[in-house]
Amino acid sequence: MAAIQMPHIETPPAMPVDPMDDIELRSVQLQYPNQRGSIVGSCDLRRVPTDKGDILVAVQGDSTKPAIVTYHDLGLNYASSFAGFFNFPTMRSLLDNFCVYHVNAPGQEEGAPTFPEDYVYPTFDELASQLLFVMTHFNLKSIIGFGIGAGANILARFALANPDKVGALCLINCSSTAAGWIEWGYQLLNTRNLRTKGMTQGVLEYLMWHHFGRNPEERNLDLVQLYKSNFERSINPVNLAMLIDAYIKRTDLNIARTPSGSPQTAAPSLKMPVLNITGALSPHIDDTVTFNGRLIPEKTNWMKISDCGLVLEEQPGKLAEAFRLFLQGEGYAVGALQKLGKLSRSSTVESLSQ
Repeated sequence: MAAIQMPHIETPPAMPVDPMDDIELRSVQLQYPNQRGSIVGSCDLRRVPTDKGDILVAVQGDSTKPAIVTYHDLGLNYASSFAGFFNFPTMRSLLDNFCVYHVNAPGQEEGAPTFPEDYVYPTFDELASQLLFVMTHFNLKSIIGFGIGAGANILARFALANPDKVGALCLINCSSTAAGWIEWGYQLLNTRNLRTKGMTQGVLEYLMWHHFGRNPEERNLDLVQLYKSNFERSINPVNLAMLIDAYIKRTDLNIARTPSGSPQTAAPSLKMPVLNITGALSPHIDDTVTFNGRLIPEKTNWMKISDCGLVLEEQPGKLAEAFRLFLQGEGYAVGALQKLGKLSRSSTVESLSQ
């Protein structure tokens, strides 16, 4: 009996794969981690003793040059907050003229041990006072402050208490007031969850909103995934809860704009030049407008940079240009940008009239 020959059935061909897809995906995945890794490797990590315990300071650059002191926001540290920006091409050359001291809030560095339950976290005024220990440790006479969010508030407090030690301030998303009831309620829930459950989805979503505003995945999905991964893996949740708790208990800066020709009041303002920045999609625009209204007009530039919530990550080029021109206008040597003239506001930057 002849064998029955089964008909040959061809399997459907696999969908064609564009080799560029894989190349582009790999380039996206590696872009941000490489930027941060390069700055981490170039920093000298120091533990600086203070009256409230040791804090980690990452030193980047030649310590004989003028000092820039950075301070990060909630849920971040120097590596996750500033590494990408200070490794941005137009910022690298700045390190030829400055030394950057990245200050980490207590217990916020990656791999930090959990504080004991009876540990009393410093208040924001005490966090600001720690910067005096940093300046003494590194023998700094004057600094330029560069802070974002909670870190901007800490630097503003330090500058108010020590105006002779701060030459200029670049503050992003800075709040000058005490926490409102809505912020207090959300953050109180966040701290409770962080202490008992760790990084929950609710806390994660709040942190993403705090940094990026609404719908950041529509602007840069890869950046969103990077930050979510950082919040979930790099920050000690109990220690973060303590920092957030200190932030919502912050006091008003008690500063006020004094009209020209009027007598000085008991509520002074910042005496040094201030570059007050926010993003057009940031949830903190109103905070920066309020802050601007309490600063001396002749010493303040308010800037709202378009198409971004988190200026450091989404518009690093525009921020770098603004910061370097600001420093140049205050008499600091900034290298190549000396040819560009004074701080300008292009169509992508909106300025508030003082």
